[in-house]
Amino acid sequence: MNEPLFFYGPLCHAPLRAAVLGLGHSVAEARLTGYRMGRLPGTRQPAIVPGSGEVSGLLVTGLDEKARARADFFAGVLGYVSTSVKARTGRLGGVAARAYLPAGDPPELDGSWDLAEWSEALGPVWVAAAREAMAGADHVSPVAMAGRWPTMCMRAATRLRAARDPGTEIRTDLTAARDVEILKERRPYTQYFSLEDPDLRFRRFDGSWSNPVRRAAFIGGDAVTVLPYDPVLDSVLLVEQFRAGPLMRGDPRPWSLEPIAGRIDPGESPEDTVRREALEEAAIDLGALHKVADYYPTPGAVTEFLYSFVAQADLAG
Repeated sequence: MNEPLFFYGPLCHAPLRAAVLGLGHSVAEARLTGYRMGRLPGTRQPAIVPGSGEVSGLLVTGLDEKARARADFFAGVLGYVSTSVKARTGRLGGVAARAYLPAGDPPELDGSWDLAEWSEALGPVWVAAAREAMAGADHVSPVAMAGRWPTMCMRAATRLRAARDPGTEIRTDLTAARDVEILKERRPYTQYFSLEDPDLRFRRFDGSWSNPVRRAAFIGGDAVTVLPYDPVLDSVLLVEQFRAGPLMRGDPRPWSLEPIAGRIDPGESPEDTVRREALEEAAIDLGALHKVADYYPTPGAVTEFLYSFVAQADLAG
């Protein structure tokens, strides 16, 4: 099957397209009539459905079997299936092509979708997550990878945030790019969390290299904590939750009292996460936020980076 592919949405973003397909293909601007595009409900992911209108995109040619298989795999991860369409270009009309549409019945779309806005907010995140997903294309099914995709995006956003805003505890001019060398990579486990178990060496403070060592790290996304404080009641609010950590430690009471907390979603700021989690976990609207600190709580073995706040709130309700 040598039909070209019609791409719309994120795969019109050249870096993502390269991460999924590789290089060596050609693209031309194209249109798809009889369809309309919008967001899938509750997501920032686009879809096209039959309807009056026209969808702009790219007609992709020059794909070999491997590139087509990679495109099918990535589409499956996102929940799309290949469908026959007729695309129009500046020179040709009614070109037989394949496009990826949501599996099952056409969904109700939730608002418009804009490539420039998506590229700004999520483009680099999806590129990094797609590289991780495509690395497993030869041994993980699209359905299994779909379950990992949200946390791949979360981990990608975390790495990008770390590169942009390093931890405040740095006290030397040593940098990972220059002063840490990964000798062998291992990723024995990837689900909601991921485990990376590399051999590496690092620069000592006297300038020499350490001996090769093996260091495992538990990979999770960045998170926030917030302690709501009511100045009228002079009281704070804590939540009680079951936690796997105390259970695995052998604690007979695996529930803990703690501040409101949650993972930072891709494209979300720590402050936005704080307000969202307060509504989800305690049904309260927060007032002014006061940043306490940002830090690694367990840097010896866990990548998690916390942004901690105190917030004014009305706790009388």
